[in-house]
Amino acid sequence: MLIPWGGHCSWRGDHTHLSLYGSTQTPRTSSGVRANALPTPAALPFRNYKGLWPRRFFLHLAPHFPEPVQCGAVFTMEQLSTANTQFAVDMFHAMNEDSPTGNIFFSPLSISSALAMIFLGTQGATAVQVSKALHFDTVEEIHSRFQSLNADINKRGASYILKLANRLYGDKNYNFLPEFLASTQKMYGAELASVDFQQASEEARKVINEWVKGQTEGKILELLAPGVVDSMTKLVLVNAIYFKGNWEEEFIKEATDNKPFRLNKKETKMVKMMYQKKRFPYGYIEDLKCRVLELPYRGKELSMIILLPDDIEDESTGLKKIEEQLTSEKLRGWTKAENLDRIEVKVYLPRFKLEESYDLNSHLSRLGVKDLFSSSKADLSGMSGARDLFISKIVHKSFVEVNEEGTEAAAATAGVATFAMLMPEEEFVADHPFIFFIKHNPSANILFLGRLSSP
Repeated sequence: MLIPWGGHCSWRGDHTHLSLYGSTQTPRTSSGVRANALPTPAALPFRNYKGLWPRRFFLHLAPHFPEPVQCGAVFTMEQLSTANTQFAVDMFHAMNEDSPTGNIFFSPLSISSALAMIFLGTQGATAVQVSKALHFDTVEEIHSRFQSLNADINKRGASYILKLANRLYGDKNYNFLPEFLASTQKMYGAELASVDFQQASEEARKVINEWVKGQTEGKILELLAPGVVDSMTKLVLVNAIYFKGNWEEEFIKEATDNKPFRLNKKETKMVKMMYQKKRFPYGYIEDLKCRVLELPYRGKELSMIILLPDDIEDESTGLKKIEEQLTSEKLRGWTKAENLDRIEVKVYLPRFKLEESYDLNSHLSRLGVKDLFSSSKADLSGMSGARDLFISKIVHKSFVEVNEEGTEAAAATAGVATFAMLMPEEEFVADHPFIFFIKHNPSANILFLGRLSSP
């Protein structure tokens, strides 16, 4: 999985303007889901009070910087996964407000990792807002925990491909604080590549896009559109996550058939419906009338988990009740291993491919991150030593594809449930909208989260 993030900044008066972009994309495989996403920045012209074009600073998520806040408590890996899950659910709800019945797909880990890198350079109220939105209630070990998580994700010898990559592209004529660059390198592995935005911005754009293309196995070709970076761009920070894995139990290709998928009470569309009958972790939540199915990937360190309502009960296609009750605590409870029994299940799952793009400014503002986007209030002095930078735009793009063989994905960005007794054999027919996510089991972090409303 690969997720590139970018930021663009320009001077407005005595402030530098930043724009962030993130995207995810998943390449297609024959047996599962593929998700690939990279940010595609969009340059916004700004003039300062003298009518002059301001200097621009393009920020594509960067790695670790000195801790802006220090607390005595140790931020454990469990706390990090809890915080990331809370952020994932918060972001899902924010996206759901804009699109209550449409498809949703994004990489919460990519977004939180990118924001954590920005967090390195924040101070004051800006730091507090970002910390609260990310649920980093204790921050002493936040970046070192991300460092450990990155090492775990990028480990060698796994039965799947999963890597998280970061890189900084800085203008050779612009100086950033050495501490910021050292921290991004140490905690997020983001090396600084020197480019000439001032004299050769188009060439720099092509270099960045080529790196993104390589990190995403050719799934994201144009992270940065023409004109996004120019002579006033100072920094581009790219964060990419890429995943490709085969199912532990692959679907039978010969069994795939054309079947109707019910979009709502009145509409259907024909899809390629996959089928297999094997033993899987499975549960049923009586209160929600919802089925829970876990489809492990080879090696079982990664899984796709699907929440499927019994049937279409209203215009929300049966998901409204689940979404209304969705919290990080309930999500963990609904999908706990002890609440799922490994039984024989007839699984019907559509092949699907999603590609989504989001402007995250409004979503993050709803979560309380406001000063970051204000030229008069943003405090990113941890990056440059002066309060002259702010973020103008954060864009996240994602792509996922699921098929018989597995999944490929990339991105650039407490409640108690009552479980029912299960029959010796169950049927899981995903012929109507459902929620799904891909989880890194060793760390319990959600890599990708989505809702399939229309394959």
